Amino acid sequence: MKFRFALSLAAALLAAACSGPREQATPALWEVTGPGGQQAYLFGTIHALSGDVAWRSPPIEDALRNSDRLVLEIAQLDDRAAMREVFARLAETPGQPPLAQKVAPGYRAALARLMRSAGLDERQFAAMETWAAALTLAQAARRGGGDESVDRALMAMARGKPVEELEGTERQLSLFDALPEAEQRDLLDAVVAEAATAGAEDDMLAALWRRGDMKAIARETHRGMLADPELRQALLVERNRNWAEQVSAMLEAGHHPFVAVGASHMAGPEGLPALIEGQGYAVRRVQ
Repeated sequence: MKFRFALSLAAALLAAACSGPREQATPALWEVTGPGGQQAYLFGTIHALSGDVAWRSPPIEDALRNSDRLVLEIAQLDDRAAMREVFARLAETPGQPPLAQKVAPGYRAALARLMRSAGLDERQFAAMETWAAALTLAQAARRGGGDESVDRALMAMARGKPVEELEGTERQLSLFDALPEAEQRDLLDAVVAEAATAGAEDDMLAALWRRGDMKAIARETHRGMLADPELRQALLVERNRNWAEQVSAMLEAGHHPFVAVGASHMAGPEGLPALIEGQGYAVRRVQ
């Protein structure tokens, strides 16, 4: 499971021109209702979408119109300077061992190939902590950017409604920074191991998102990096629980949020729809 499918900051939020026929898509959308008139919508996103995909639909537009706020993982998507500042502050600690020593011996040749293909030099990683090197290499492994940021498109579709965030840049990166070194190295190994197939995996995950195939997406949350129990707990399960509590608090306060986070966070019994339903709300898939 490619973690950039689940994390805003790890996705390439780029804009590019494209041509050709539009591909129709029906990504998953849920409505949440409560006995006291509470209402929310849950939408699984993909943070960088390639191709000319027609994913905006009447149900999504109606849901945004009926909501009083848009809630994303990270709200300040265009503040790249702030993102870079947070990354630099958290990512660097002098005296790091060479990057090649941080990966398991069996992955060192693959690391060298990835570094060469991405035009990276090991000196760039001299002070970079292991988790930060993993994120940097994961982005380098992507064969190109997405043509559209679904998150940004939703902000435009919200037409000036308040945009709030469940996590933000610093909290999101701090999750990685707080991982024990052994888990950071597991993360780095997983990134290097998956680098050669990153493009094909991205295409596959995007196809699942376009079809709204949540059962298949749920299976993907048990593969690759997220097959590691500790990483899965820290980067998926605990975050979902925290976000479910935040959404519940919004509902109890009388708000009607449209919540849009990576589709993997919506999948399976540990996803947001299941967790919020477990809090006593009715959750119905509407697309």
